Amino acid sequence: MQNNEIQAIKDVEKAFQWYLKSAEGWNMDGQNNLGDCYRNGIGTTKDEEKAFQWYLKSAEGGDNYGQYNLGHCYEYGIGATRDEEKAFQWYLKSAEGGNMDGQNNLGECYRNGIGTTKDEEKAFQWYLKSAEGGNINGQNNLGDCYRNGIGTTRDEEKAFQWYLKSAEGGNIKGQNNLGHCYQHRIGTTKDEEKAFQWYLKSAKGGNINGQYNLGCYYHYGIGTTKDEEKAFRWYLKSAEGGNIDGQNNLGYCYRNGIGTTKDKEKSFRWYLKSAEGGNNWEQNNLGDCYRNGIGTTKDEEKAFQWYLKSAEGGNTNGQFNLGQCYNHGIGTTRDDEKAFQWYLKSAEGGVVYGQYNLGYCYNHGIGTTRDDEKAFQWYLKSAEGGNNLGQNNLGRCYHCGIGTTRDEEKAFQWYLKSAEGGVVYGQYNLGYCYNHGIGTTRNDEKAFQWYLKSAEGGNNWGQNNIGNFYQSGIATTKDQEKAFHWYLKSAEGGNINGQNNLGDCYRNVIGTTRDEEKAFQWYLKSAEGGDITGQYNLGNCYHHGIGTTRDEQKAFKWYLKSAEGGNIDGQNNLGDCYKNGIGRTKNKEKAFQWYLKSAKGGNVTGQNNLGHCYQHGVGTTKNNEKAFLWYLESAKGGNITGQYNLGYCYNHGIGTTRDDEKAFQWYLKSAKGGNVTGQNSLGYCYKNGIGTTKDEEKAFQWYLKSAAGGNVAGQNSLGYCYRNGIGITKNKYKAFLWYLESAEGGDINGQYNLGRCYQYGIGTIKDEGKAFQWYLKSGEGGNVAGQNKLGYFYGNGIRITKDEGKEFQWCLKSAEGGDINGQYNIGRCYQHGIGITKDEEKAFQWYLKSAKGGNVTGQNILGYCYRNGIGTTKDEEKAFQWYLKSAEGGDINGQYNIGRCYQHGIGTTKDEEKAFQWYLKSAEGGSIEGQYNLVIMRLEQ
Repeated sequence: MQNNEIQAIKDVEKAFQWYLKSAEGWNMDGQNNLGDCYRNGIGTTKDEEKAFQWYLKSAEGGDNYGQYNLGHCYEYGIGATRDEEKAFQWYLKSAEGGNMDGQNNLGECYRNGIGTTKDEEKAFQWYLKSAEGGNINGQNNLGDCYRNGIGTTRDEEKAFQWYLKSAEGGNIKGQNNLGHCYQHRIGTTKDEEKAFQWYLKSAKGGNINGQYNLGCYYHYGIGTTKDEEKAFRWYLKSAEGGNIDGQNNLGYCYRNGIGTTKDKEKSFRWYLKSAEGGNNWEQNNLGDCYRNGIGTTKDEEKAFQWYLKSAEGGNTNGQFNLGQCYNHGIGTTRDDEKAFQWYLKSAEGGVVYGQYNLGYCYNHGIGTTRDDEKAFQWYLKSAEGGNNLGQNNLGRCYHCGIGTTRDEEKAFQWYLKSAEGGVVYGQYNLGYCYNHGIGTTRNDEKAFQWYLKSAEGGNNWGQNNIGNFYQSGIATTKDQEKAFHWYLKSAEGGNINGQNNLGDCYRNVIGTTRDEEKAFQWYLKSAEGGDITGQYNLGNCYHHGIGTTRDEQKAFKWYLKSAEGGNIDGQNNLGDCYKNGIGRTKNKEKAFQWYLKSAKGGNVTGQNNLGHCYQHGVGTTKNNEKAFLWYLESAKGGNITGQYNLGYCYNHGIGTTRDDEKAFQWYLKSAKGGNVTGQNSLGYCYKNGIGTTKDEEKAFQWYLKSAAGGNVAGQNSLGYCYRNGIGITKNKYKAFLWYLESAEGGDINGQYNLGRCYQYGIGTIKDEGKAFQWYLKSGEGGNVAGQNKLGYFYGNGIRITKDEGKEFQWCLKSAEGGDINGQYNIGRCYQHGIGITKDEEKAFQWYLKSAKGGNVTGQNILGYCYRNGIGTTKDEEKAFQWYLKSAEGGDINGQYNIGRCYQHGIGTTKDEEKAFQWYLKSAEGGSIEGQYNLVIMRLEQ
């Protein structure tokens, strides 16, 4: 121990002895000072009871310091039982005796109702006395009165002046309050440098509030250079002194490594001290710690309890977090009504997140009745307050007209604010605006940039859309691998559109290897999530067995979901299911209804199918005009089948005036688009000069395209070209091969022509047995020429047992189907009783049909019937007319018979020159009768 320290102890002990002598001599000052020695352990052992006794003696003796100290003992229970009323009485005596400390403390009693009735005006008066007497505590308290209007009119300038006096007098509270005045422009000009200097004085003087404020100034660089280490040290002093705000900020420093090493456990402990001290901010932070396991074990129930304390204490952030707990069932039972109430409190308190969530509650009817107008108002408050989520949702309100008039320009502006604030939903929506020209000029480059930001920020919608941009090469280089990459992220993030698009990638080899099983799995996820396109694609997988076992019932089920959700492709396919009995009993009326929905929704395939329904009366009344109109819609929309059908309508005058030029144009569009039926029809137009100049080479080329594309009608047409040398060198072998391809593909015309090849040995070895088989397939398929041939084979027993009954049946089918050869042959059956009872009238009727249809043999036989009265009244003039038609058509028998008519004047004027000419034609054609009659006429000449 140093000599000066020993000397100081000796001096204190001497002071105590002299105070003791003075006190025992009834000196009131000495008694008061002796009380101070015992109270503070000065020159003697600390003894609060003895201190109290000596203060009592001094006070009772009239010493106002003793009275003040005695009041203090009674107020805080120092050496005596606490008694606020006695404290008040002794402060009163002291104050009335002129003691400034007593006057200040008496003001405290009146201000806070300590030992007396609360009376702010009296408090003010006693503070004023104390302050005017030079008491720095009184001056500080008087500043509080003027600042807050306690017992007097509020006057910030006077408040500032009294704080200044108190501060200059060395009062650390006054110094802190003076710093506050300079910081917040209270009664003086704002001056952060002076604020800093006064906080520094207060802090160095040991004021915990000043230490806290000084920490804040160093933390944020206010009025001084930013210094996080000094900020931490002053927060630490403030916190250790018991300042709950300092404890809160110290916890924040440890949590975030500000001015010290990050230490979540210490952060938690300081938050806990602050919270237990009643700091509702810290109670909220402590809730965060328990909720997120920061510096302590995660405990959502404790989190809820601390948020509750904070909220009930009026902390608006705590109210917001309590709302979150009730909204999401964090540490308590979910309760949307309570969530709404706490969001409301938080929102009214100005918390922008609370305002956003309150808007969301009104928007979606969570815990309250849905009210879009109120939702809009709260989103607006939140947005104007800088909440980026609120800005995004406000943009959506303006975009969609939710709770306000639709205004795309305002929508764009709020999305822009949200996006620039880093909200990924806002970035996505801003990209969408640029993508579609909503509220701004369309700009795919900017759309790409914002979608990319959104995607990189984890927004699965943005990821899906940036995938679209890479897939299609919109505002960027086309890159299927990147498209796949972003679709994958979107899909894994739960985006149902992304899942569907990822399915497309695996199915169609976009940026990855084909994997139909994975495609199926992603379509399944998308479909189960409610995406109508995913549901359609899943139905398609089940329908065609893509990545899964074929299952028409499941295909129908998913097409139905997709269709009911409004997917026009699903509606079209559902129509197909009902039309063809796929996974469901056939129902043409329902097929028509779903085609109608799909068509009205703009689906070009559905429009074509609806046209088909109207054309053929499928599920509705036949209406060629409506069929034409729907084919027209489909064709204009680019559907190649619709274009073909529209061409067909113009070609045949179905539902519109026949127009071969338009027919040709639509066949051409269809053909160029790859429709093989359209290519075949276009070939037919070039072959026959329908709607265009005849061009057999082009005809051949289009037939070739159609045939190569697998169209069986085109294959048959190509066989015809090779057989007859149309647009190509005649090649019977190739003709045979294409007929074979067509026939095996099921084309009844190709089957008929293949039968002819085998029957006559065209391009192959003659084989009547095979000819019969192909005629049979053709006939059973409804080909009338094939049916007629079957009648011929049965009638003549060619590679089959002769059977006149079957000959009649097949000829009848052919005739009823409109084949003029079949009509002729069925007439022959009725005339001669072949396979049926002889009936000349029926024979005549069928010959008539055949003749009118242009069958020259039928025309000749019809002339024979009129001449001889077979099945009709004899009429030589009509006989002459039909013989003439037959003759002019090249039938040698008709030419012979018309020669006889001219020779003998049958049904016409006798004319031997004309008779000679027709006999000559007949003879040149190989007619024996014509040759004979020609010789006779020459001899007679």
